[in-house]
Amino acid sequence: MVIAAIGVAAAAALWQRDGAPAVGAALLHAWELFLFIAPSLLAGLLLAAALRQLISPGALARWMGAESGWFGLAVATLAGALTPGGPMAAFPLVLVLAGAGADRGALVAYILSWALNGFQKLLVYEMPLLGPDFAIMRTLVTLPMPMVAGWIARRLPIAWDPPK
Repeated sequence: MVIAAIGVAAAAALWQRDGAPAVGAALLHAWELFLFIAPSLLAGLLLAAALRQLISPGALARWMGAESGWFGLAVATLAGALTPGGPMAAFPLVLVLAGAGADRGALVAYILSWALNGFQKLLVYEMPLLGPDFAIMRTLVTLPMPMVAGWIARRLPIAWDPPK
């Protein structure tokens, strides 16, 4: 609702400043962007739904559950770094991992590793644009951060249950 209200306010401001044709052009651009994003979103949701059916509840508890310790955080960190794609793939997978027994610490480690140390981003953006030396240095510096964040998440007194 907040995003919709901001969109309506922006459209009204655009209408005020540049008139109806500018609002029409903005709507056309929004539609084209939706058509560009829709296949990735659909693929991510289908992948998450398929994995949810394939992985039984509790199957990952030993690997990424609350009792898995640092090993579980390392597994989640590696999985996050190896997950390709954008948020339309990663966040539905987080729900699947939660349903399969991963605890909140592992989920935090997974998300942070995906965001910081994604292998795809490293190869496509960092290496070509910033050079291998910088990319390796940055990766080495940020490599332990997902596990530390997951460890902290396990100790925070915040109750969280994944959505069903």
